[in-house]
Amino acid sequence: MFRVDELVEATKGRLISRAQNSIIRDISIDTRTIHPQDAFIAIKGSNFDGHDFIDEAIKKGASCVIKEPAVKAKDKTGKVTIIEVRDTTKALGDIAKFQRKKFFNIPVIAVTGSNGKTTTKEMIAQVLSARFKILKNEGTKNNQIGLPLTLLNLNSSYDIVVLEVGTNHFGEVEYLTSICQPNIGIITNIGPSHLEYLRDFKGVFREKYKMVENLEKPHIGILNADDNLLKKKISSGHRKTVILGFGIKNHCDFSASNVRNLADKIEFYVNQKYKFTLNTPGYYNIYNALAAITAARIFGLAYKDIILRLNTFDFPQSRLKFLELKSVKFIDDTYNSNPLSLRQALNVLANFKTTGRKILVMGDMLELGSDEKSFHYQAGRQAAGCCDVLITVGSLSKLAAEAVNASCFDTKNIFTCETVTQARKILFNRLLPKKGDLILVKGSRRMNLEEIFKD
Repeated sequence: MFRVDELVEATKGRLISRAQNSIIRDISIDTRTIHPQDAFIAIKGSNFDGHDFIDEAIKKGASCVIKEPAVKAKDKTGKVTIIEVRDTTKALGDIAKFQRKKFFNIPVIAVTGSNGKTTTKEMIAQVLSARFKILKNEGTKNNQIGLPLTLLNLNSSYDIVVLEVGTNHFGEVEYLTSICQPNIGIITNIGPSHLEYLRDFKGVFREKYKMVENLEKPHIGILNADDNLLKKKISSGHRKTVILGFGIKNHCDFSASNVRNLADKIEFYVNQKYKFTLNTPGYYNIYNALAAITAARIFGLAYKDIILRLNTFDFPQSRLKFLELKSVKFIDDTYNSNPLSLRQALNVLANFKTTGRKILVMGDMLELGSDEKSFHYQAGRQAAGCCDVLITVGSLSKLAAEAVNASCFDTKNIFTCETVTQARKILFNRLLPKKGDLILVKGSRRMNLEEIFKD
């Protein structure tokens, strides 16, 4: 619930007209789901402009409209409050920040990093929900729209907020951090992601680390000591840093050791004492689990409760998920791809024991900037050592095929495609996968490689 005066204060907007009813039930940016007495914020998106739907929002009972000056909005009923702001997307963030401040006593945990953000966020929420009521952003709603919409649901019934913070441009992490004002900040790793805009590893690091630099009390940063760039920051001595990693060489507060691969599971010990099992073959998910364990211990959970929660954790869809299609085993890692996550997935493929062929369906990795060709060629060199058949989708992935071909790979087992449809036909109509084969499918989100699994 919001009052009109609160919305004006939060957005620093100009009140154009005021209806008699000053109570706002909820905030909406979508007329398809709007309810009577909601405030409608006319967001400008890449594919739509919410200002085009103001009349529809009013017809559906919106009691308040927040718009930009260039668009006129008329209400003939006298039942709609109209607030004018410079930027409606920023207004959404301002209202979310206002809501956060109203419940500043509720701690916020924020997670960022090049890989593992969603899994780590979900793990933390799963573990902490053993004792606390958790508010989290659903799926990957981690941008300047999704994160504020999540915070608008914050109320006194919640104990802890767990948020994933994404970025692909400089300044986004700092902006989102200013909205959610986290007390605990987790950086999973620094990798070659969104280099088209963040330029290089140092750019990625500077962008991600803005979250730790802007934490609220008690200012707890949780960092990966095995990451080369984060390690340097740890050694400089942040005032409240909890570090995690493998072994004891980095003097980690939470360390993993005695790792065993058990088919599609991983077993490891934390601080050489507590045994965990994860339902995934992805070795790198141990880092995500360590972050969740660290957060849980900060909030006082016993190891036995953390173990129970993580041992039964169901990994998010399309992130190294095993599935069967036509009696054939697939690894669905189609959510996204960058050089680090692809390397990790290829390690899983290489280490997995199977009686049949190992087939890689690889889509382009996008937003890698000037080094995109080099990254794809290097990926092909790794793929040559861990798969029997390669199918590429997209112009950049052809470079991976060239690298595989240069490694004396059997050219009969290399296929380059322009579309997912072509790749699917080659896979199911020509290669005829059978029981015993293992097929890894991975590419950037916009490559839509999940269509491989559709009938």
